[in-house]
Amino acid sequence: ALALSGEAAGSPGGGMRVCLVSDFFFPNMGGVENHIFCLGYCLAAHGHKVVIITHDYGRRQGVRFVSGGLKVYYLPVTTFYNQCTLPTVVAELPLMRHIFLREQIDVVHGHSSFSTLAHNALLYAGALGIPTVFTDHSLFGFSDLSSIITNRFLQFTLCNASHVICVSHTGRENTVLRARIAVDKTSVIPNAVVSSVFVPAASAQGLAGGNPVVRRDSTEEIVVVVASRLVVRKGASLLAQALHAICNLDPRLRVVICGDGPRRIEIQEAQERHQLQDRVKIIGAVPHEEMPSVLTQGQIFLNCSVTEAFCMAIVEAARSEQMRGVCLHPAPFTQTQPGNEKNGMHQPTHKNNFPQLRPAGGDD
Repeated sequence: ALALSGEAAGSPGGGMRVCLVSDFFFPNMGGVENHIFCLGYCLAAHGHKVVIITHDYGRRQGVRFVSGGLKVYYLPVTTFYNQCTLPTVVAELPLMRHIFLREQIDVVHGHSSFSTLAHNALLYAGALGIPTVFTDHSLFGFSDLSSIITNRFLQFTLCNASHVICVSHTGRENTVLRARIAVDKTSVIPNAVVSSVFVPAASAQGLAGGNPVVRRDSTEEIVVVVASRLVVRKGASLLAQALHAICNLDPRLRVVICGDGPRRIEIQEAQERHQLQDRVKIIGAVPHEEMPSVLTQGQIFLNCSVTEAFCMAIVEAARSEQMRGVCLHPAPFTQTQPGNEKNGMHQPTHKNNFPQLRPAGGDD
């Protein structure tokens, strides 16, 4: 809200100078990467100066300019796991301090709890007296080693943050508990999609209640679309175990998997083990602008994420076609119900309101 108000006079046009920081940015593909690019693009369109800081990707180092005139600093720092930089706390201080002062930054905005670079940027900006904002995109646990380390980082980086943004009410509860911050220091801003990009297929005829109606023959194949990074947290291992059972539900059923990651090999092994080469198609990573053409192929969108703060792909699928959303979870899904609040926070209830996969029959 501060950035869009245009009250500050940091940039020549009267806007602010905003620095977006994260380990995750293009050419890496993902929801956080796309969110940062779209946010930067929209801020620049409102007259603000936007600078993005991330680590280098192979030969992509130094200063680059991407679409929309966004200036990106690819810092020459070492990554050690899942595109995250080493948590040295002080290694990037000279570089970031130089960028903050050179660009005359007014606000530093960090993204993702996984990003060590974002945590460091908030610490450095706080020491320099620059206001900071943090956006948390994911849910985390409390007991495993990775969550314990990440939550500890979050506690001492957010203690001096000006404000924290979460993408859902469940994500807000999770962040408040993990970082031990005041509830009034956080806000919920749900993600959104560009409705003009994700539109129903051209074959849709007629409208019923504002939704396109597609008449399908009983012999027509049923396409299930999966779109996510093939990693443990996104349920790639669960998907590999469930593929055989899913394909046995109906002989007309076909699965299209869009995405890439270290767990892709498990899905390929399951595909070969159960001889599903003609039923399961893995198309790999797809540029975001080509996602509408992938989503409009299917009638069912399948989400297998173990934890999900706000699944952008489900929203995009719902907008792209008349698709039923189905979730596979190894444990009951935690969500919040309106009115179930206490001390200003939504309390979680353990109910699964998502439809279950079952053999087709009758009017299904």
